[in-house]
Amino acid sequence: MGTKQILVMNSKGGVGKSTLSSNLASYFSFKGRTALCDLDRQRSGARWLQRRDPSRRKIDSITWEYPGVHNYDWIVMDPPAAVTHTDLVTLIARTDAVVIPVLPSPIDILAAADFIRDLMVHCKIRTLNKPLAIVANRARANTIIYRELASFLQSLKLPFVTTLRDSQNYIKASKQGIGIFEMDSRLVARDIEQWQPLLQWIKGALNRGPKLTVYRNPKQHIATSGGEIRIAGAIHKLLHKQNSTV
Repeated sequence: MGTKQILVMNSKGGVGKSTLSSNLASYFSFKGRTALCDLDRQRSGARWLQRRDPSRRKIDSITWEYPGVHNYDWIVMDPPAAVTHTDLVTLIARTDAVVIPVLPSPIDILAAADFIRDLMVHCKIRTLNKPLAIVANRARANTIIYRELASFLQSLKLPFVTTLRDSQNYIKASKQGIGIFEMDSRLVARDIEQWQPLLQWIKGALNRGPKLTVYRNPKQHIATSGGEIRIAGAIHKLLHKQNSTV
């Protein structure tokens, strides 16, 4: 397939971008030559790699200017939250698929709404034919705020592929410079199961292109035919709901 670049992005910090990026890199290291492009000023991904035992499958740390991109099968990009419009357009143009982690909280949902609007309207991600999926991160599926997040994402007609629980396994893996795919399978079976829809979406998106799929929940999905994304209406509805509860 050539080099495939996955962008993990959200304009709001603290949503688990680096955790998602490092675990994707861990997974792809089993599939081919892999690199992590850590563009964040906090350098969480680079520090994760420094803790990685040399006996583990190799994951290189590269910079944005690295000229040998085609030396890798997989590149995971972890940019900072604050990215200029020009840089964001450049990132989108370079990537093959975009994954947006979102936390189930009112502030994070509104921030995600603004970011998605910018991607669709200003960065023209649909025109560039870039697949995009959303992941609910550090979530508890049986809470009211999670249901509000799921309802909002479905109103945008965007692929809401899976929900990753708030698990100590991610912290344990990070301390060792590994991903949950490299831990004892008996300890992370539930977490690995939650990753499967995202991994399957990435595989399908890269093989078939950005076919729009609306996920009602992580275990049930219905293919749709696209159409205009009702971002303005969905944001207005969400803001009205938030204001009415104040």
